[in-house]
Amino acid sequence: MLQRRLFCTRISKTILQSNPGHNHSKWSVKQVTKSSFSATLEEISTFISDSDFIAVSLKNTGAYSAPWQRILPIDTAHTAYLKAKYAAERFQVLQFAVCPFSIRGSKLIVHPYNFHLFPRDELKIGMPSYSFSCQSSYLTSMARQGFDFNACIYDGISYLSRSQESAAIDRIGNASHITRKVQSPSGHTVADSVFAERIKSRVKHWISSCRDTNKKPEDALISALRKIVSGDEVYGSRPCLSIDVCSERQVHLVLETLKDFVDVIPLLTPAKGGMTMSIRVVLTSSEEDKILLQKELQNEEKEHNKRIRGFREVIDLISASQKPVVVHNSLNDFTFVHSKFLAPLPPTLDEFKSSLCEVFPNVLDVTHLMKEISPLKKVNNLPASISYLKQRFFAPVDMEISNQAAEATEVKTLGHDVLKISELFAKLYSILKIAPKAPEAAEGHLPDAIECYINLFNPCFASSHGLADEGVSVWTDNTRKISIKNLVFLWGFRGGTSAGQLKSLLYGSHEVFHNEFDVRLVDKSCAVVVFGNPGFSEVLLQLMDSGGICTSTLKEMLADGLTAAGYEAYQKVCELGLWEADLASSFERALEENDSFSEAHSQELPGICWNNDEMINLDDL
Repeated sequence: MLQRRLFCTRISKTILQSNPGHNHSKWSVKQVTKSSFSATLEEISTFISDSDFIAVSLKNTGAYSAPWQRILPIDTAHTAYLKAKYAAERFQVLQFAVCPFSIRGSKLIVHPYNFHLFPRDELKIGMPSYSFSCQSSYLTSMARQGFDFNACIYDGISYLSRSQESAAIDRIGNASHITRKVQSPSGHTVADSVFAERIKSRVKHWISSCRDTNKKPEDALISALRKIVSGDEVYGSRPCLSIDVCSERQVHLVLETLKDFVDVIPLLTPAKGGMTMSIRVVLTSSEEDKILLQKELQNEEKEHNKRIRGFREVIDLISASQKPVVVHNSLNDFTFVHSKFLAPLPPTLDEFKSSLCEVFPNVLDVTHLMKEISPLKKVNNLPASISYLKQRFFAPVDMEISNQAAEATEVKTLGHDVLKISELFAKLYSILKIAPKAPEAAEGHLPDAIECYINLFNPCFASSHGLADEGVSVWTDNTRKISIKNLVFLWGFRGGTSAGQLKSLLYGSHEVFHNEFDVRLVDKSCAVVVFGNPGFSEVLLQLMDSGGICTSTLKEMLADGLTAAGYEAYQKVCELGLWEADLASSFERALEENDSFSEAHSQELPGICWNNDEMINLDDL
């Protein structure tokens, strides 16, 4: 008799003692808002540095506006990305959970945080202008978990993406003082030497004047006029000299000249467009005072960055660590990450992966690891995955939650998914026998057992042995792959028709429907016909065009507007962004645009055709 193999997770004894009867619903996740963000940033920075992996999980205001806009089994990697891109551009992230964690044998050490986000114009400069859509079912789910929308709006952490930050710096550049490196020009001209000597003389006399203790007191008006003419200012309590520059070459020359003066610190004042408007030279009284000013400037720049970047500071910490990022459904989450925190999403999946990998080189999706154990499509969410492992494997995990989370008084379930992802990965880590690299291996390299799962953003990926990009799945309980060339989309049938009824109508109407085929509804307006034999889809499309269907019922349906299209039309719908509520409406719009293009193309001047390299007039031939 086979014994049931147990699957269990134990919470560390310290947590059990402080919270008897502890279970998943009472896992403590530290909730972070704008008021606690600064203190938390220092804390999580240490945990990110010390941990081996970082799990992330997002809660958005929605994921799709119509059923067919979800990522479906029939989607290729290309169409799946286009759908995820549309969702990321349309909806908003309100929660971002981050959990640095490490695995030590059967012990899982976690540090979970749940950041509450709300985008706003913190800099009061009129950008960026945020607007987003909301899906009622998503907001209802968040409310049931205890999400406080008022707190989110008033105390949510704002942020700017990297591209938005660049635009913001250009807009507020004349109000900031930020040190930066300047490229050295090649060679020095006579004019450069004259300019440098003039600056050197000016700074030298300014320093002497500042340190002249025998200066006679002047009238306040004369003193103010003298400061205006000479460019004298005050930076805090320290004397400051402003030097105007008109090129990056002059910036370099000034900085090179100032190296001869050990008691000064230069500050660059940027202008719009990233250029430098002026250089402010701050005079310090001693070496200790200079060190103190440098620390003040570092703190000022740090606070400036926090103010501009907001939550993106956490994103940058994760990126800088180069640690593997563990997620569930990586395509959905990282299209949001790229869109909200990096830059606008590129048009293709390959460009997206290339752009993302520069920031996050190691993304691990537990969904793909699960498919190595269970290729069934129905095991596609966290509860189903955990339940599946519970029934089949012995993988004990002793979860140790850090003190900052264990001491939290929150009993809400906000951010718990990130703990479940960490737990699921730890169990898969044990089941798949994922061993770390030898100590002598290069730092940053991942175990061989998971190397092949890095940066896979195709939701249709089945296992390490099935990487067919042209095949898609159709059935949730079957891993069989079908070529997209064997699929035909049908729409224009009577509302309320089921897939079974449509299949019955098709059966026997032609010889292609005497063999293996199936019908699945994509939404209430459109169905997909799946052929087991290659070439039958082309035959059906030809029959629909010619009206060669034999049964009277289908002839009536054709007369009423039954229409068919191949997979290329579906791809075109996604590429053109025709996101209508019904897929049938999107197909109709695609056909109208195609007809308009064909009509415009046919109205081109007669007698002209285009060759690869030149225009040819047919009348001259």
